[in-house]
Amino acid sequence: MNYDLKTITWVLLIVAIMLEVSGTVAMKLSDGFTKIIPIMAMLVFYAMGLSLLALTLKVIDVSVAYAVWSGLGTVLITLIGIVWFKESVTVIKVASIILIVIGVIGLNLENNV
Repeated sequence: MNYDLKTITWVLLIVAIMLEVSGTVAMKLSDGFTKIIPIMAMLVFYAMGLSLLALTLKVIDVSVAYAVWSGLGTVLITLIGIVWFKESVTVIKVASIILIVIGVIGLNLENNV
């Protein structure tokens, strides 16, 4: 298969987001920085995720890349919090997530016009 640079860059951004979300989960599992394995995992995940994010900025505008990074990361970690850590689901939480998704889509649409 022949993928163009932009497609590969978007895949790298998605991987970077997954690494950042993994780092955030590891942070939660570190129990306030008292468990060494989750702390080490967090540092590795964040370092790898930020490195990939930096690489994507060569192709994707920083405003779009960071919006997708932070927006999708926030949505994913919220869903993980609800499903895995049994956090509450409220109307405000759901509405806020919807607004984040709309904002990220809006930035991407504006960038492609």
